[in-house]
Amino acid sequence: RQAGREWRILHTGAVLTYADESHFFRELRDRLPYGVALWPAAIALAHEVTSRAEAFRGTHVLELGAGTGLPGIVAASLGAEVVQTDRHELAMSVCRRNGTRNGIQTIEYRLVDWVNWHDTARYQWILGSDILYGEALHPHLQRIFESNLAPGGSVLLSDPLRDPSLRLLEAMEANGWTISFTKWSVGEETELRSIGLFELTMPH
Repeated sequence: RQAGREWRILHTGAVLTYADESHFFRELRDRLPYGVALWPAAIALAHEVTSRAEAFRGTHVLELGAGTGLPGIVAASLGAEVVQTDRHELAMSVCRRNGTRNGIQTIEYRLVDWVNWHDTARYQWILGSDILYGEALHPHLQRIFESNLAPGGSVLLSDPLRDPSLRLLEAMEANGWTISFTKWSVGEETELRSIGLFELTMPH
């Protein structure tokens, strides 16, 4: 429940635990799109978007690796113009269905790959939940951040504090990006997950 309403999200089952995530990375790397699961980082990012409702209203938002689509759906409900992207057809189909299930008709959906990225539009917000785990993709993500973030805009990333993610963020900060950090706790009381929330702004 966020932004004063309850969201109905199709996904593979329960919110993933740490053990579930380990199974995904160990066994299903090449067989099942990550996006069809509901990751704790997506829930944390959706909460963060809700907490910034006024800042999102009337803005252009790009969501990378949208998966089940929860953060972008919440942003659209707050009055943002949202483009949701993913490279997996199954994940994009689930994302689109979730938008429809929640009465959101304004989102644009795009099937795209970060390696072959051609979008030249600028966005006030770029969103991503748990998208930094693959170090081979870091250069492509940085290029998207630099080319698609509007002046004065922010990249808002949620991450369960994975080592590859922290290495990228440290490198970007060393290169002049300003990064602020907060933390959300997501999950059942018996298995709360700490999710880092990072806001990135470009060097002036």
